[in-house]
Amino acid sequence: MKRAVLALRLLSVLSLTTLTACGGGDGDGGSDAKTTAEPTATASQAKPAVDPVKELTKLFVTKAEAPDYTVDEPAKGDAMAETQEDMSVDKAACAPLAYATNYLPLGDPEASVVHIANDGTLAYNYITLATYAEGKAEAAMKGLAEAVSSCTAGYTAKSDKASTPYTSVKKETPFSDAAADESIATASAVSYKGTQTMRTQTFRFGDTIVNYFSIDSSGFMQGRSSSAKVPTDLVKAQNAKLH
Repeated sequence: MKRAVLALRLLSVLSLTTLTACGGGDGDGGSDAKTTAEPTATASQAKPAVDPVKELTKLFVTKAEAPDYTVDEPAKGDAMAETQEDMSVDKAACAPLAYATNYLPLGDPEASVVHIANDGTLAYNYITLATYAEGKAEAAMKGLAEAVSSCTAGYTAKSDKASTPYTSVKKETPFSDAAADESIATASAVSYKGTQTMRTQTFRFGDTIVNYFSIDSSGFMQGRSSSAKVPTDLVKAQNAKLH
């Protein structure tokens, strides 16, 4: 899919055609000339607005493209926070990391959609697609990069549902995708029955950002340390739809 397709626009277009007319009459002697004006065109109908959520949903990887995964919407109510406003962070600079590790969109998107990819195990991979007005995707990536640099010692994210203390954040090397304009990868650790390591990989393609967040729930459930990996085959298949 060409990158231009990803530049979704939320506003409908309404164009007006100039109304013009002319008329005249000939008279002899002192007769008055008469001029009338009649419309030659009318305003065009407004084109329907593009639905950015529907357009983003079309871009999710399918079973045919990633046969080892089932990709669908996550269960309602499972998220720690449904929106950015529902989450607070003890260190403001770390907010972008809290969003990335809770499959919320970064920055100020025009629209975003989340799906979850699962291979039948207790490892879950959340894919967040978001589209932005011109320049705002770059700003969102900049905020995430600054958060990674500022929050290596950890931070705490809270919502009405839970509180998660991240003990450390480490920058890693993302999947190499030459078509991406920017990419960032992180590993975030939580102390719970050992160390639970979660990972993200975030890519920008023009005005679209895709964020992958992977967590291995087996560590939490079985009382042992775990270290999630963002699956390369999933990233490769999904990113291919955003080029």
